[in-house]
Amino acid sequence: MPLQKFHYRNLLLGEHDVPLTCIEQIVTVNDHKRKQKVLGPNQKLKFNPTELIIYCKDFRIVRFRFDESGPESAKKVCLAIAHYSQPTDLQLLFAFEYVGKKYHNSASNINGIPSGGGRGTGGGSVQNTPLFETYSDWDREMKRTGSSGWRVCSINEGYMISTCLPEYFVVPSSLADQDLKIFSHSFVGRRMPLWCWSHSNGSALVRMALIKDVLQQRKIDQRICNAITKSHPQRSDVYKSDLDKTLPNIQEIQAAFVKLKQLCVNEPFEETEEKWLSSLENTRWLEYVRAFLKHSAELVYILESRHLSVILQEEEGRDLSCIVASLVQVMLDPHFRTITGFQSLIQKEWVMAGYQFLDRCNHLKRSEKESPLFLLFLDATWQLLEQYPAAFEFSETYLAVLYDSTRISLFGTFLFNSPHQRVKQSTEFAISKNIQLGGEKGLKFPSVWDWSLQFTAKDRTLFHNPLYIGKSTPCIQNGSVKSFKRTKKSYSSTLRGMPAAFKNGVLGDQDLVPRRNSLILKAKPEPPQHPDGRKSGMERYLTEWFSKPADLHGVILPHLSGPRVKLWKLCYFRWLPEAQIKLGGFITAFHKLSLLADEVDVLSRTLRQPRAGPLEACDSGLDKSRMYFRASGPHDASGTPEFLSSSFPFSPVGNLCRRSISGTPLSKFLSGAKIWLSTETLVNED
Repeated sequence: MPLQKFHYRNLLLGEHDVPLTCIEQIVTVNDHKRKQKVLGPNQKLKFNPTELIIYCKDFRIVRFRFDESGPESAKKVCLAIAHYSQPTDLQLLFAFEYVGKKYHNSASNINGIPSGGGRGTGGGSVQNTPLFETYSDWDREMKRTGSSGWRVCSINEGYMISTCLPEYFVVPSSLADQDLKIFSHSFVGRRMPLWCWSHSNGSALVRMALIKDVLQQRKIDQRICNAITKSHPQRSDVYKSDLDKTLPNIQEIQAAFVKLKQLCVNEPFEETEEKWLSSLENTRWLEYVRAFLKHSAELVYILESRHLSVILQEEEGRDLSCIVASLVQVMLDPHFRTITGFQSLIQKEWVMAGYQFLDRCNHLKRSEKESPLFLLFLDATWQLLEQYPAAFEFSETYLAVLYDSTRISLFGTFLFNSPHQRVKQSTEFAISKNIQLGGEKGLKFPSVWDWSLQFTAKDRTLFHNPLYIGKSTPCIQNGSVKSFKRTKKSYSSTLRGMPAAFKNGVLGDQDLVPRRNSLILKAKPEPPQHPDGRKSGMERYLTEWFSKPADLHGVILPHLSGPRVKLWKLCYFRWLPEAQIKLGGFITAFHKLSLLADEVDVLSRTLRQPRAGPLEACDSGLDKSRMYFRASGPHDASGTPEFLSSSFPFSPVGNLCRRSISGTPLSKFLSGAKIWLSTETLVNED
């Protein structure tokens, strides 16, 4: 079978294309003089480079040779890339140029790629992913979770209250709009309490910023606490988690990531092999991943077993709370373990909640604000996927591609610090370019959830997990429609919850918020064991939970022991040739499981189409397969393709001159200067 058939390709980027926003560092080298220089914007280059090395944010190292280029041309190329890879203005990013052409051109394609945008673009999953830009999206989510005592609030329409909150969000029903307007001035960034999710037992997950008005803190705390308590059917108390005191801060996470990248990319592989495990431990990256999983699991216990509502609080309420709120919901709600559900979770808890993608991804090279919080969340999600593979509809390839998409400055999803910034910047850009918006609120940027912009339908099947145990499907048997049904599960596990008023549990009364006449107190680390040797409520809950088979349609909790929290090799090692295992890694099992899952799908379609012959049913369903590797027929015993490796599908194969999207403004500079003969002379083939 041809090599290219088993290698996915990005429709936006060629194999050796590097988005300018993906560039971490540029190094120029002169082999003859044995000189090298880290090149920044507006810097001079005193020697003629023979090689250009680009260190990418996705752990790639791309080398370009100038053997067939003149010295001045090579210097111009290096200086141009260094200049355009560090823009200082948001509107200089590629997405604005792309969208501007889309509005000006009547043609449906730009550079051969269909123009996409918000809801309704064809071919991808964006049609089924709620963007939470409208009142109705929030209302549907409340109904899906069975939330009562909560309402959709629209006081921020036009971003009149806060520029870092969505126009619509959910608040306790007992809080009037007028009260919210008054309270908003006391919060950092005016970030009032935001509802995230409700458990079937009535407990809710809420996030909010710190109250900066010390004089009003007691009053506002009590009002918010009482309102959340009233929204609970049992009027249960509220537990508050101070994330700033419990978890590592964004600077510590960034420092750990820098060390991890140096270990995986910069240092010679041979030199780090002997001390690999100790070096990995010294980065503290896995320690931080474990810390977020552990804290999220503790909050699952509080929501699930103690039936208490939880408030996540941090200074601005838009960094650590994004990770924790998302992980808690992934552990509790199986809907968020589907592709559509996971995408809606990111829209709700990251994009619309005001996570600062522009600053944290460092699109404008403001290093002091950079921190890989979104990657840490994806890594923690991968840990759960690795431990409970049958509980997730998506694969680790999907998670890796999702991370890569944050480095492509095309999608409005990962480009801005808030929805308000998107509207403001795109409106200003439209005015400067004489673009008529009509009734639209700003330009419509392509959504990352329209995966058809990046991948073919065949390649998108790599996102599907062959082990996933999904919903049952109807089957025609003896002329009647039947379904293979499982026992209906709620969000709760099959275990009985501990009483909410349990005094010897992981939390004491000092960690609860009484309904009257008290302050909300900070969460305290719980003692590992009581003085008399009895297990805490949290320990008993975990012991009982892990003693039984996991309910893949209910709660899942992470294993946190040393060996169970692993390095995400596909994400961090995929570009490292020394770390690739030919015919090894999970891909070999993935290949066999895909063939088996595809065969099961074919048989299921055959059962649902009794009038069609087995071969006809098989042929008619080939294009409907959800698997990348497909069975050629019943009991297919195909061997593992010999070109598969542990880094699949990111193994470097393909044509250097493949047609791809043209970036700006660098492409204009290069095409005008005509400073090289062909793209094939740029890459070192040695």
